Amino acid sequence: MTVRTERTLRGRVAVIGIGETDYYRHGASPDPEFKLALKAILAACADAGLDPREIDGFSSYSDDRSEASRLAAALGTHRLRTATMQWGGGGGGCCAAVANAAASIVAGLADCVVVFRSLAQGQYGRFGQAGAVDTISGEKAYLMPYGVLAPPQRFAMRVRRYMHEHGVRQEALRAIALASYHHAQANPRAVMHGKPLDPDKYDASRWIVEPLHLYDCCMENDGAAAIVLVSEERASEFRHKPAYVLGAAVGSGFRAGAVAHNAPLYAGASFATVAPDLYRMADVGPSDVGVVQCYENFTGGVVMALAEHGFFKPEEANDFLTVENLLAPSGRLPLNTSGGNLAECYMHGFELVLEAVRQVRGTSTSQARRRDVAMVIGGPMVTPASNLILGSEAVL
Repeated sequence: MTVRTERTLRGRVAVIGIGETDYYRHGASPDPEFKLALKAILAACADAGLDPREIDGFSSYSDDRSEASRLAAALGTHRLRTATMQWGGGGGGCCAAVANAAASIVAGLADCVVVFRSLAQGQYGRFGQAGAVDTISGEKAYLMPYGVLAPPQRFAMRVRRYMHEHGVRQEALRAIALASYHHAQANPRAVMHGKPLDPDKYDASRWIVEPLHLYDCCMENDGAAAIVLVSEERASEFRHKPAYVLGAAVGSGFRAGAVAHNAPLYAGASFATVAPDLYRMADVGPSDVGVVQCYENFTGGVVMALAEHGFFKPEEANDFLTVENLLAPSGRLPLNTSGGNLAECYMHGFELVLEAVRQVRGTSTSQARRRDVAMVIGGPMVTPASNLILGSEAVL
């Protein structure tokens, strides 16, 4: 009997196609959510030069409503072999969905898997708006009676605690927002393309929940995005340079999901245990990473997440997080080079995965000087959280 001792995704799966719809302000999509998903998947297949009937698996997260069996039927796929859904709301699972798809291919459960996210909030209601409910349970049962209804309220408390503990100033949060908006001005796909942000405009914007200004908070959008994964053996068959999965990790630390905001590491992004797993699988360290796409539901979570991934110590945040350090092509760590959730589109973070692929390909509208190792960090301050590193053939 052959015993395999190495369990890894490193270099065994490649992204060979990416696709997206137009991005819209929430409620403005002319298409229903299912059609948006199909459009993004067909665009990803066209990008790869792949017959969509070859798809035999689907992977998503955050309770995406476009069911795999319906997608398979609509696309005319020959057969469906795997369908995975990552638990957890928001964008915490955006990288985990890629990991689940890659694992399905490595395990032989499927050969060609699409990972996608689709949103039509005009059809199903806004994510960022608290609606009337008859009953509440879980974390909300401890928060809603006291008026803590919306995500900015919940996460602002964690951010404020972190800023207090480590002396992080508002300027660090502002630099993240300014970098995202700067990169969006070069990206015609971005919802905020043509709408630049400067320090005065940021400072003058209204508070949502201190310490979060308007421009510290992600947009709400409609649209869809998708990628196509195949095994490394097939990666060279398609139109574009493949972006290989170097590593992925999912999870959170001890009692991270304790209700009533009683997690032991309250002022954290949930990556303290996840980041080491990612680096171990990818066989790289922070200094090897040339560009990062980090989920910004709120800029404060980005500060925490980057520190927990080892790019700087928490007490160094003010010195590291300057606009100059975060800009492509030659900043110390180019960040959110398509505009991210703040300025490109809030597709629950999946647009960040597409931008990491573009960086590895060398086709980004704000190309980083070092692009062979690109990191994606999923939604911070949630559980489970997830992350991903993509790389070029040169680093295998």
